Amino acid sequence: MRENLHRFFRAARGAGVRLSPAESIDAMRAVSKVGFADRTVLRDTFLLTLAKTQDEKKALGDCFDLFFDQPEPQSPPEDSKANQEDQSGSSPSSDSSDDASGGGEQAEGLGQLAQMLLAQDRNQISAAIANAASAASLSDIRYFTQRGIFSGRILDRMGIERLRDDLDNLAEANPALAERLTNALDGLRGTVRDTVSQALMLYGREEAENLRNEILRNAPLSRIEPRQVEQMRHLIRQIARRLRERYSKPRKRQRRGHLDVRRTIRRNAAWGGVPFLTAWKRRHRDRPKIVALCDVSGSVARVSDFFLLLIHSLHEVVDDVRSFAFSGHLIEVSDILESKSPEEAMAEIMSKVGFGSSDYGNSFDDFEHGWMSAITPQTTVIVLGDARSNNLDPRADILRRIAERSKRVVWLNPEGRMAWGWGDSEMPRYSTFCTVVRQCATAKQLERAVSDIVASYQ
Repeated sequence: MRENLHRFFRAARGAGVRLSPAESIDAMRAVSKVGFADRTVLRDTFLLTLAKTQDEKKALGDCFDLFFDQPEPQSPPEDSKANQEDQSGSSPSSDSSDDASGGGEQAEGLGQLAQMLLAQDRNQISAAIANAASAASLSDIRYFTQRGIFSGRILDRMGIERLRDDLDNLAEANPALAERLTNALDGLRGTVRDTVSQALMLYGREEAENLRNEILRNAPLSRIEPRQVEQMRHLIRQIARRLRERYSKPRKRQRRGHLDVRRTIRRNAAWGGVPFLTAWKRRHRDRPKIVALCDVSGSVARVSDFFLLLIHSLHEVVDDVRSFAFSGHLIEVSDILESKSPEEAMAEIMSKVGFGSSDYGNSFDDFEHGWMSAITPQTTVIVLGDARSNNLDPRADILRRIAERSKRVVWLNPEGRMAWGWGDSEMPRYSTFCTVVRQCATAKQLERAVSDIVASYQ
């Protein structure tokens, strides 16, 4: 049963429940107290010891129900046919009765699997499938293409080779019994397929999630289909959580600073150099202050949506974020993003400034006259846009003044580098005043860009 608990913990992690080794040990201790007799009590025990949020509680409950509800063995087709004959009042032919009685004598020489299928003992069949699945390492299944492989392994462990020999021998000696055994084998194959499919849902979910996330991470954000938008938002939240964990812990460790050996020795000169009193070197680190200017026109709007979601999810690492959106003119959207859900926030932003023709010059002018005081020497200015200003005045001089007042200017362009400078692209002119210019068309590139920005403050 300990092995089954380990498999259940693996399945729970695949369902999105975060389990540490210590939590797994606590759960096993609790299970040793309550036992396995009452499934409701066992389920509540897992929910109390492992789930930490309502989402995890729901996911863990569904995982428990799926894990401990084994597929019922399927009845062979002849059973349902016999039931229909009984209901209609007809009796089987005398030949069939003779074959069945003769089959009882011949069943003694059959293999264990054949006898088990003829007896149709559901408990025995379920136990045999469970033992064969464990021997075949069914918990190692990861992809749907492996279903046939593991089904074959389970049947091999149950002795299907001997069963085939028995069917060949019965084909001439007792065709009726052979047909009955064939029907029972078809039911067994269906039960094994159900068992493998259930295992795939339990153990392959994490691998499928990782594969889907990897595809999404490298997919162009501007071409995300509507059905994938929520999945991408979930992925962006995962990226934000990973960045928070990566950059918040070092700051906590660095609050104390590093040991200053010289000052420590001087402070303890009265005690012969024994370090009763310590001195620490503390280096002041500015928390990131970010001003984000996001183009929300056309295809760039989808990229800005995910970028703003990521930036505003880093509240534990980024001290101050002020966000602005523009197409023909510029407005501040910080309050909208913080007070509303991502869907509602982007809908309101797009209704105010979205879907218009890009005018970078006018938008920069709006920022200079309205919010230039928000930029300090500790501020990182991030501009997200394709730098296409529809042949209007780009006002690169304003960007130069922004660069002079800020710590640095980072420009993230969703377009490929080969398109920069072609047509109405003003990217070469703007890049002169930028500290960092990089392509940012996918979630992976977006994560790397934001990670570099936050890491510069560590």
